[in-house]
Amino acid sequence: MIRIAAAIAFVALIYPAQAHDGMHDDWFRSLKNNYGASCCDGSDALRVEDPSWGIEDGRYYVTLNGKKHVVSPEQLVQATNIIGYAIVWPYGDGQGGDLIRCFMPGTTS
Repeated sequence: MIRIAAAIAFVALIYPAQAHDGMHDDWFRSLKNNYGASCCDGSDALRVEDPSWGIEDGRYYVTLNGKKHVVSPEQLVQATNIIGYAIVWPYGDGQGGDLIRCFMPGTTS
């Protein structure tokens, strides 16, 4: 039983939950990164749990599929985070890796 609980906890850290909750559709659609690009509607957003994001050397980072990505200032979302948890909008690089379209830090860490 302990092994099953440990396995579930491990998988939960590796595969973050979908961030979109269905109650904030308009807010998700309004989000843009500092490039001015839309972050999409939230359906492709992932909720990022501690310790999979944070600040290191003055820059945000987020860990996706076991790889740490430094978030550029242009990828940040400057809007007020009304849902509280960190959110990342990843997309594939075409070669099996992950890139970040947008990142919004959580209000608590």
